[in-house]
Amino acid sequence: MPEFPNTRLSLLVRLRDAGDELAWTEFVSIYEPAVYGFARKKGLQDADARDLCQDVMRAVARAIDRWDPDPCKGPFRGWLFRIARNLLIDLVAGQERHRGTGESGVQSLLEAQPAADSADSALFELSYKRQLFHWAAAAIQSEFTPSTWSAFWKTAVENQDVKSAARELGLSAGAVYIARSRVIARLRERIDQVEGRTVFFSG
Repeated sequence: MPEFPNTRLSLLVRLRDAGDELAWTEFVSIYEPAVYGFARKKGLQDADARDLCQDVMRAVARAIDRWDPDPCKGPFRGWLFRIARNLLIDLVAGQERHRGTGESGVQSLLEAQPAADSADSALFELSYKRQLFHWAAAAIQSEFTPSTWSAFWKTAVENQDVKSAARELGLSAGAVYIARSRVIARLRERIDQVEGRTVFFSG
């Protein structure tokens, strides 16, 4: 069995087997930090954000059999976002009921529930993309020499200019460009294995 599935769809189908630990481990490593980042940006404390992650993962486990991969019904991330958002609303509402405070905050969340907020959706998408990048980077880093990886990281992630990175690493500017290109190509390939889309970098 390969270490990772060839496509995101194949991973999601495998999640229907609760005993497929490899599929669940990969799924959690990609999506749980995205949910956590979304929860923190929405104002949850660390412990509450972690609780929300656990609630979302349990909800996915219970509902994955009912998820329809038909592209006309929207992407998986949209389905996951709705689960995370609804559970976030439930969590905040429960906390405010417990404290007996602030019905207005809960009310505004509940009023927003029927139609997904585009800003929240964009926030969730950004959190997911960041996590996917870090996951893919960690997965491929060992495939490159330290100098190749540093050339990529300094110029593509830290936005250091190529000439100064080359001086710092003792490489030619051309070697830095080549190193960055090789790593980005491999990152795109790795990310395509998960979701079939490419990732772009500035610099």
